[in-house]
Amino acid sequence: MTRLTVDDVYQHIRGVCFKTGPPGTVGAETEWLVVDTSDPTAYVSGDRVRSLVADAGPPTGGSRVTYEPGGQIELSSAPFAGLGALHAALGGDIAHVRDALAPDGLALSGHGVDPVRSPVFQAEHPRYACMRDYFLAAGFTDAGLAMMCSTASVQVNLDIGADGRDAVRRWRLAHALGPVLVAAFANSPLRAGRRTGLRSSRQGIWTELDPCRTLPVLREGDDGDPAEAWTRYALDARVMLVHTATGEWAADPGMTFLEWLAKGEPDEEDLTYHLTTLFPPVRPRGWLELRMIDALPARYWPVPVAVATALLDDPAAARIAEAATEPVAHRWAEAARHGLSEPCLAAAARACFAAAVDALPRLGASGLVPLVDEYARRYVERGRSPADDVPSAPPSRPFSTPVSTPLTTPLTTPSPSTPTEKEDLT
Repeated sequence: MTRLTVDDVYQHIRGVCFKTGPPGTVGAETEWLVVDTSDPTAYVSGDRVRSLVADAGPPTGGSRVTYEPGGQIELSSAPFAGLGALHAALGGDIAHVRDALAPDGLALSGHGVDPVRSPVFQAEHPRYACMRDYFLAAGFTDAGLAMMCSTASVQVNLDIGADGRDAVRRWRLAHALGPVLVAAFANSPLRAGRRTGLRSSRQGIWTELDPCRTLPVLREGDDGDPAEAWTRYALDARVMLVHTATGEWAADPGMTFLEWLAKGEPDEEDLTYHLTTLFPPVRPRGWLELRMIDALPARYWPVPVAVATALLDDPAAARIAEAATEPVAHRWAEAARHGLSEPCLAAAARACFAAAVDALPRLGASGLVPLVDEYARRYVERGRSPADDVPSAPPSRPFSTPVSTPLTTPLTTPSPSTPTEKEDLT
């Protein structure tokens, strides 16, 4: 078994995590809380949910269905060559799962953090237990359990870039867009029935959780090589869990990956797994995974996917976004706390949404313009986000009840692409 060196880590990251190629594909992952429509405070058994979804058969759009430790459902799309095909396929798959749950009185609920229920650990896989034990040992018990069991997001997956120069541009822009996306789509002002003082409590949880693996990779003043920055980040992060020689999982060996390397023990498989336990808001995995967006009401999940794709993939929109986000590129904390009530974030969001609406037809996604424009008029142009719609106290009925109309209208025929397996811990 070949043991790794620091240079091996760098070469792996450059060749795998930052593998370049012609841009144009897009994927998305939507996470959902599951609620009982008769009682939003009731806990829903993960086994019950999995049984109902399994009985309905696999989604026809190619999405992979997985479950988070608190019972949240995640649908991970296949990679598609355009937004229209993604929207049709993933929207259909979300409707498929929704319809599987509805006869049993369950519904998908789009919130960045469970607004009513405290976290309940329901996972059986030993790696999730190791993750929980790691956060306990590291002193992040509250944030760790909340992240694992009570949060949900919309994740956008976009290409690294056509070449090294393009990859650097897209890497920087994705980070600069981060606070704007946090603010514009903030949808978690409540946690376990109480206001937290944040528009995005989900982003607040990630911020206070284990900084060595959750803070942004690109720091203020860092203009260097993205692969080098990700290598440093990975080497400096604590090892969360290891797969032992006997085939078992062990939590928190008490060292960074660099310290583990110095022992001559980890191999490339260990590195690959270690990288999946790092959760920065922009994560390179052979594509750029944007992880900072709160789960949204069912109608609006396509909006952040469309906006982020337009701003990174369309050259004219990207130039506008680069200029608009420069003043707010590192304002993650302000975005989580104030959302678009912060004037500089609101100004950046208005410019970015206008550029995205203008770019979508050039990307062959004219059908998404009305929905993005509706969201912009309802929220962005008014300095608001869905967090501002949430009442001060939890209602007696669920926040999100099943919708009676389809979640999406097909825009194009889905691409025949094969789903990309993207194993994740959260």
